[in-house]
Amino acid sequence: MALSVNNALKTIIELNIEPNFEIIPIEESTNRICAETIYAKLPLPRFNNSAMDGYALKFEDIDKEIKVIDTVFAGDNKDINLEEANCVKIMTGAVVPQDATLVVPKENCIEISNEKIKIEDKELKKFSHIRFVGEDVNSGEEILSKGDEINFANITLLSSQGISYIKVYKKPKVIVFASGEELKLHYEKIEDHQIYNSNTPTLLTRCKELNCDVTFIGQARDSVESLESLIKNSLDADLIITSGGVSVGDADFTNEAFLNLGFEEIFKGIKIKPGKPTIFGKINNTYILNLPGNPLASALIFEFFGKVLIQKLLGSNLLYPNCINAKLGVDLKNKKGRITIIPGWFDGEFFFPEDKRLPGMVATLSRSNCIIVLDENVALLKKDSNVKLLPINWKFFRKDYKDYLTYE
Repeated sequence: MALSVNNALKTIIELNIEPNFEIIPIEESTNRICAETIYAKLPLPRFNNSAMDGYALKFEDIDKEIKVIDTVFAGDNKDINLEEANCVKIMTGAVVPQDATLVVPKENCIEISNEKIKIEDKELKKFSHIRFVGEDVNSGEEILSKGDEINFANITLLSSQGISYIKVYKKPKVIVFASGEELKLHYEKIEDHQIYNSNTPTLLTRCKELNCDVTFIGQARDSVESLESLIKNSLDADLIITSGGVSVGDADFTNEAFLNLGFEEIFKGIKIKPGKPTIFGKINNTYILNLPGNPLASALIFEFFGKVLIQKLLGSNLLYPNCINAKLGVDLKNKKGRITIIPGWFDGEFFFPEDKRLPGMVATLSRSNCIIVLDENVALLKKDSNVKLLPINWKFFRKDYKDYLTYE
């Protein structure tokens, strides 16, 4: 029996998966998933330091003529005691003398002589322009959680702690194969009655974009034996993805081949359109996602469910689809009865549903950068209605200029 959308997502999210890990240099860890919780070994800053080029002094001396007794550069290790009406010239990042309670920027000072200054800005507060120990990060503070995706900013923080290597989860091994002799791979010659297989290249490249180790192992002939051979050759993978062969046609052998090899069904069918005939299960420790054969249906189901499964296999702690609030750019009619995935284009303000979105279409996603998912009771959404966007894959740029500033 087909599962509801929420139950299908819940089933995937609650899978008991603990990926294997490896230790790699931090510079190679971008987009990888952290396999341990990491705590700061050092406070940041490590010492009280100046946020400005200027003069370090005692706050109570701000109205006096002040004698400059020394100069402190970043990297200096000087033990300086400030007496009344004394200060030091100080550079950004330099250690602030223990007695100093204020740094005055040099542009707010008047040099009376080479050895004396006067403060112009009387509005400065105590401790202005001093960066204190632990102000940024405290020693022992959690700086990266198990399951976090690592980015350049995390690497900045790790390097500031003197951490050179990090434990990350191994990339999941994904195998994709094609089935159906009526489909030809894009490098093969086709006859007038044949079509190219677009699903397999789509799934291969999408899984690579999602940071998986992906392998293509070929195309099966229309026989159970041919499919069984490909499946047996793939059981060292974390995930097998294929499309087609899941309906009830005489030449659909995929389901039979999986069952012959001990396939354990987790769910069969999802109450969604397009893409209801989706099968998910496993053989031993290898998960199997058998997507619909129609190109748009296959791609949309992968975007909505397959990406969650990949996140789970990666070891990520981000598993729930996120969304962006937007306005609908046109009226949108829908046939009620099942939750519906609608691909379309978000221009930064409005969502425009793609007009051509039949399950067998190929070009639709090339004109889309996101999807909306309609409740089963939605029959009509009027222009300017609020919608929730789920991004497909974007860097969030646009072709033409649009003012990106926020105004009061």
